Amino acid sequence: MNGVFAGLLLPFLGTTLGAACVFLMKEAMPGRMQKTLTGFAAGVMVAASVWSLLIPSIEMTGKEGIMSIIPALVGFPAGILFLLILDEIIPHQHIDSNQSEGPRARISRTAKLVFAVTLHNIPEGMAVGVALAAAIEHSSYLSMAGALALSLGIAIQNFPEGAIVSMPLRSAGNSKKKSFLMGTLSGAVEPVAAVITILLASIVLPILPYLLSFAAGAMMYVVVEELIPETQEGRHSNMGTIGFALGFMLMMVLDVLLG
Repeated sequence: MNGVFAGLLLPFLGTTLGAACVFLMKEAMPGRMQKTLTGFAAGVMVAASVWSLLIPSIEMTGKEGIMSIIPALVGFPAGILFLLILDEIIPHQHIDSNQSEGPRARISRTAKLVFAVTLHNIPEGMAVGVALAAAIEHSSYLSMAGALALSLGIAIQNFPEGAIVSMPLRSAGNSKKKSFLMGTLSGAVEPVAAVITILLASIVLPILPYLLSFAAGAMMYVVVEELIPETQEGRHSNMGTIGFALGFMLMMVLDVLLG
């Protein structure tokens, strides 16, 4: 139970600590650093999708050949479709854009910025929740240490995400306290999504492999649709690529050594 509790809180703690950078940094985050950190987050999410979610999803079926990959073939595109729908129905605005996305809504730009990051955090919370559920019910395929490795990896990549949210909000004229609060709240959805996923997984145990691949698809949508394009726009795109490689390697090491 202590492992589950730690797994739920680690990602949120990472976001909170990152958002706290607004109290330590006087100016906006340099573009080079932001590209590197965004690429790092993308690398972590790609590696986590493969090693911590898709591979256990395939192994958990206990079958061979084409039957072993059916949950991945079904769940992966379902996760992408889920995020695609959320992207269309939730009003949001990305930090590097002046245009809103989703339906029209009379809410502030700050709220739209937070909603955009919250969309990123939903699949991460789902991934942590389903990994913890798999560790509880099928520890032979995904150990609690492996689930905690995923949680730790997401916590590490949440640190720059928290800073990437709070620093632009501060630069836009918000107070340090409000910027920190908004950055922190953007990560609050992760433990909520994780708990909901754990509860659902315990009820629908037979489809746990599908849930693992579903979470992988949702995370990959965020990477391909948002994070990678952000690293390649404008100057310092090479730093985004370097950050991606570092994040990918770190998550790979965590999963192999702790899983």
